[in-house]
Amino acid sequence: MVWGAFVQQQHAPAQGEEQQSQPGTQDPQSPAGPPTAAQTEALSRLFNSVKTLTAKEELLQTLRTHLILHVARTHGYSKVMTGDSCTRLAIKLMTSLALGRGAFLAWDTGFSDERHGDVVVVRPMRDHTLKEVAFYNRLFGVPSVFTPAIDTKASEKASIHRLMEAFMLRLQAQFPSTVSTVYRTSEKLVKAPRDSGAAGPQGPRCLLCMCTLDIDTADSATAFGAQTSHLSQMQPPTPPAETPTVPCCSAGVGRAQSCCQGAGPCGRKDPRGHVIEQLCYGCRVNMKDLPSLDPLPPYILAEAQLRSQRAWVSQEIQEYLIEDSDDEVHTSES
Repeated sequence: MVWGAFVQQQHAPAQGEEQQSQPGTQDPQSPAGPPTAAQTEALSRLFNSVKTLTAKEELLQTLRTHLILHVARTHGYSKVMTGDSCTRLAIKLMTSLALGRGAFLAWDTGFSDERHGDVVVVRPMRDHTLKEVAFYNRLFGVPSVFTPAIDTKASEKASIHRLMEAFMLRLQAQFPSTVSTVYRTSEKLVKAPRDSGAAGPQGPRCLLCMCTLDIDTADSATAFGAQTSHLSQMQPPTPPAETPTVPCCSAGVGRAQSCCQGAGPCGRKDPRGHVIEQLCYGCRVNMKDLPSLDPLPPYILAEAQLRSQRAWVSQEIQEYLIEDSDDEVHTSES
């Protein structure tokens, strides 16, 4: 597993701007060979610490997406094609609804996924069912490869993914139009714009799935606001007024801890709260099955620390910033 800086600041090229593609470029910090024994052990420790199979499958899918994006950016590719079929996307749609990811169905099941900015994920096989793909491979002698997964030989009720897959395939056997009906429903979903404006700044994104955060901290009546309020109540009390507050030190690459996790001046907030507050609702639910954040890849913890620093600095200098008046905004737009 490559422990590189997969989570990067998203950059969407402006209209009319051509993105340079250099397939031969290599990242000097990325290992060219197989993962080392220490990396394999760290990955095994991460998955062994997760309690449920559902959270393991979601975490595996997230890390696999990060790795694919890292390889695409390293080689200068702007498009990535996946082999998701119509049947798999129908199962994924129902599974995402059960996992609380309904706000991102258009991105997770659509033909193209542009949430990552510089790399677009496309699904050219989404119009074909698994049976059609199997018949094609059989008739034309296409070799197939089977790789055991973490849910291989698992029971039907071992995870939400397995349960929803068995449910959909059983319905498809009795009612052959089940998959096509669910698939046509996904085609009607409309993607929300990634940016608030053509040149405006992007909103906050989830630390893991890179989707726009579907939370509202001001609305305590929603489940998201209730979770945020619960986290804020668990935070330690703020330091006295005479104690100077300084931004947290960032955890270096390869270090899972920083001074924010100790008793130093930076330990003013629960380190788990730094990560949880930067996740969408679906990822927050999965993180409940991870008792400790230490097994997480260092690049995720470093990115969470960097975002917390930026938020702290922005809050500290907010009163010194000069905002444009309405007249100046209208003048600049005209």
